[in-house]
Amino acid sequence: MATSDLQVKWLLFLKADSETKLEELAMSEPTIRKAVNVLEFLSQDAEARRLYEMREKALKDEVSMIEGAKEEGKAEVARKMIAKEMDISLIVELTGLSVEEIEKLKQQPH
Repeated sequence: MATSDLQVKWLLFLKADSETKLEELAMSEPTIRKAVNVLEFLSQDAEARRLYEMREKALKDEVSMIEGAKEEGKAEVARKMIAKEMDISLIVELTGLSVEEIEKLKQQPH
């Protein structure tokens, strides 16, 4: 199946306004069938939906924590580079921090 055909089917899935249309799409595409099954499962069971939402929140929180740790790691490396009086342009290049962020780090007590 051409990619554009699959994309059209997914768009129709997202816009489907009846069970009949969903069922027709599900019959023609296995991945859409799976999505319909998950959708039906989640819509029928409030507890499953609550657990799903909790899991999604936990995953987003984990990604946020990882991103925060990465930024803190960059800041720590930049502090060490500042302490060694390295050129700001080199610190920017190696850490990906902006000049403004590095200037703020320079102002913070060690």
